[in-house]
Amino acid sequence: MRLELFMMFNGNCRQAVEFYARVFRSSVEHLITYSKMPGWENYTGPESDKDLIMYSRILFENLVLMCSDVPSKMEIVKGNNLSPTVSLDDKEEITRIFNELKIGGKVLMELQQTFYSECYGYVEDQFGIQWQILHYQIQPPRDEH
Repeated sequence: MRLELFMMFNGNCRQAVEFYARVFRSSVEHLITYSKMPGWENYTGPESDKDLIMYSRILFENLVLMCSDVPSKMEIVKGNNLSPTVSLDDKEEITRIFNELKIGGKVLMELQQTFYSECYGYVEDQFGIQWQILHYQIQPPRDEH
């Protein structure tokens, strides 16, 4: 099991990840815009969202920092811009953790296959912490970096 951190930004994700990579002497592993997301042609939000960062990743010695801009349809509220992320190889353990976290909380996205994970779920626990639980097996789209 690996614990990771997901940070959300309001349009300045590219600048933030470049800054963090420089400060922590690391490098940006992925930098993917929303326009590279499967189904972008069906997106109903503003065209300006296409250049926002959908996914980026910086590897540190003992931590993975993932970052994204929120699309214009979403709002960053203090507290929802950081999300602990747990990635596992065992889908049964993913299901167990997800089901336990949702007790007294609420499901934000049921466990399901996405274009980046065979099993992904998003849940807010009873303390208001929003967790992303996933199985990394599908490779993310090609990056631009």
